[in-house]
Amino acid sequence: MPLATGGVLASSSETAEAAAGTSHNGPRPGGAYDRFLKRLADQDEFSGTVLLAYRGRPVLARAYGMADKERSAPNRADTIYNLASTAKTFTGLAVVQLARKGAIKFHEPLGTYLDGYPEEVAKHVTVHQLLTHTSGLANHILPGEGDDKRVTNSVEEEMRLRSEGHRKAKPMFTPGTQHSYSSVGFSILGELVATVSTEKSFHKYVADNIFAPAKMTSTAYYTRPDWLTNKRIAHPYIYQEDGSRVDGVRNLDAGAVLNGGNGSNAARAFIGSGGGGAFSTASDLVRFTFALESGKLAGRAHTELFMGMKFPRKPLGDSGRETAGFAAYGPVASISHDQRLVGHGGGIAGGNTNWTFYRDSDWIGVILCNYDLDVGSIIAEERRAVLGEP
Repeated sequence: MPLATGGVLASSSETAEAAAGTSHNGPRPGGAYDRFLKRLADQDEFSGTVLLAYRGRPVLARAYGMADKERSAPNRADTIYNLASTAKTFTGLAVVQLARKGAIKFHEPLGTYLDGYPEEVAKHVTVHQLLTHTSGLANHILPGEGDDKRVTNSVEEEMRLRSEGHRKAKPMFTPGTQHSYSSVGFSILGELVATVSTEKSFHKYVADNIFAPAKMTSTAYYTRPDWLTNKRIAHPYIYQEDGSRVDGVRNLDAGAVLNGGNGSNAARAFIGSGGGGAFSTASDLVRFTFALESGKLAGRAHTELFMGMKFPRKPLGDSGRETAGFAAYGPVASISHDQRLVGHGGGIAGGNTNWTFYRDSDWIGVILCNYDLDVGSIIAEERRAVLGEP
C-alpha cells in the first residue's frame, strides 16, 4: 500500500493509532526494540537518535547521549548527523533525475560526459555500472581517504583534489561482471551531476532538486566550519585504543582504531561529495521518503527505476533475514520475509547511520549515531521489530 499523504510528524495523541499498524509490540514504546536501545545507551554503547514511523507518524522516537560534550548539548529528535554513505541515495537520485530530463543516459560510458579518465574507464565503465557498484573501481583511492592526515580548507580545494583522484581510478575487474562497493564510483557520479546540470555544482543541484522539494529543511552538505559552530550538528566521537572517545571535529588528528584501524576522519574533508557526507535529521529522512514514494522527486516510473533491484549483492555477514539483496540506483534494495525494502547505511570514524523504507508495510526506520558501534545489530533489531521476526 502507498504511504499516506499529509504531514510527516504526528502529535503524541496520534502515536497509539500509528502503532496499531502492526500486530506485535516490537516497534512500540516499551517494546523489544525500545528496550534494546535503552540497554545499549545505559551501557554507553549507543549515542544518537532513532525513529520508527508508520505511514509518516512516529511510533518510536528516542535520543540518547550527547551531540557535543564540550557544550553539554544532548542528542535530540531534531539533531543533525553526518549521514556518511547513506547520502549516496541522494547522489543516485540526482543521476536518475538528470536521466529523466535526457541529460544522462545509463548505458553511456563515463567518457561521454567527463574528460581526463584513462581509456579503460572512459570507454568501458558506464553510468549504470557506477550506480550499481559494478564498475570495478576501488572503494577508497582518493587522496586523504586512507591513513594520511590531509585536511582541505575550501569547497574548491576539496572538489579539485577529488577530481584529480577520480582520474587515477582503474577497474580491478571487467566492468559489469561483479559487484564491489565503490565510494569512488559515487564520488565520480557527483562530478558527473555537477558537469551536466545547469547548476554546475553537485551540492547546489541536490539542494535545489531533492532537499528543497522534499521540504528537508535541516538537510545540507554542511562544511567543517558549520560542524564546529552549528549547535544542532552532532559531533562524531571516535573510539580509541584506551577506551576513550575523541571528538573528531575538534581533533582532526583523531582516527578510528576499530574495523581494521582505518584512520580516516570525515571532518578532515571540508565538505561531502557524491560519495557521501550530507547531513540530515531523522524527520527529514521521513520527509524524503514521502516525497520519493509519491513520485514528487522523479515521477512514478523513474522512482521505480531508482528503487528497483538491479544487480545481486553477496549478503554481508551471516544473516538469514535478508533473503535477497540487490544494488539499486543508489540505495540497496532487498527482499525480507516476502517484503520489499529499500535503504542505505553509512559509517564514518565516530558515526553510523541507516535509513530503511519498508515498502510493503509503510514503515520507515532511521538510525543516526555519533559513536563507533555495531550498527548491524541495531538494524537487525529494527528488522525484528517491524517485520515481527522471532
